[in-house]
Amino acid sequence: MNWDDARLFLAVGRHGQFLAASRALAINQATLSRRISALEKDVGSKLLVRRTNGCELTDEGKDLMRALERAESEILVGLDKLEDHDADIAGTVRIGAPDGFGIGFLASRLGALYENHPNLTIELVPVPRSFSLSQREADIAIMVGRPEKGRLVARKLTDYQLGLYAAPEYLDRAGRPQTRADLAHHRLIGYVEELIYTPSLDYTHEFLRTWRSNLAISSAAGQVEAARGGAGIAILHDYLVHPDSGLEPVLPELKISRSYWLAVHESQRNLARISTVNDFLLHMVSKERALFG
Repeated sequence: MNWDDARLFLAVGRHGQFLAASRALAINQATLSRRISALEKDVGSKLLVRRTNGCELTDEGKDLMRALERAESEILVGLDKLEDHDADIAGTVRIGAPDGFGIGFLASRLGALYENHPNLTIELVPVPRSFSLSQREADIAIMVGRPEKGRLVARKLTDYQLGLYAAPEYLDRAGRPQTRADLAHHRLIGYVEELIYTPSLDYTHEFLRTWRSNLAISSAAGQVEAARGGAGIAILHDYLVHPDSGLEPVLPELKISRSYWLAVHESQRNLARISTVNDFLLHMVSKERALFG
């Protein structure tokens, strides 16, 4: 087996379908399929089960995938070591993060990373979705809750709290809730239920069992802006609510906690550029732990 065949197989295994892999590799889908068939003949084992909506690794394919990812990791680490040890860390690192953390915390602090490593390129993708590290959608992922699947190396970043907030103008008009039950008589802001990408974000029932969002927004940052505009009462991350945000706590005794976790694929954990950004994120959050409550 040559490394080019291995590279093609890794792409198909990570994307779970030939079409997406061929696009990522910039080769013809039929050519890719023929190359994988030739690889299967070469190794003497069926590596993929082809289906109309994608493909699935066989047990032999999973074994080969793990072996090739270990080899890929060793190659990348070896290339790192061949570089001048006095040279600055360089390369591109993509960080996938929930929009609240990515926009509300991380984006404004990335400048400090460039001061020490000007040759690094950071791609921050702050969107409300999950990221597949095995498919290389991101190099580092900030996740809500501890990841339970995949060959990931994960560390807890921090706990954070969420509470109820609204604009004073809205509360002056609609009244200030005195009990949890009063929430049922107010306009409520929450997530679009069908787009909640992790059970950890399905938390409205923890504030009110019959919670029904009158305004549903799929991003935490959008919910903050809607509450500031007087649209109703929202469940917001405490660290996103600043003294000058124009928001007032509602039933401040009602709080819930969640946690952010930092994850990288085990095959990339030893790459210098990945570990450098990883360490920066851990340090930055640790330094400002009080912000998260």
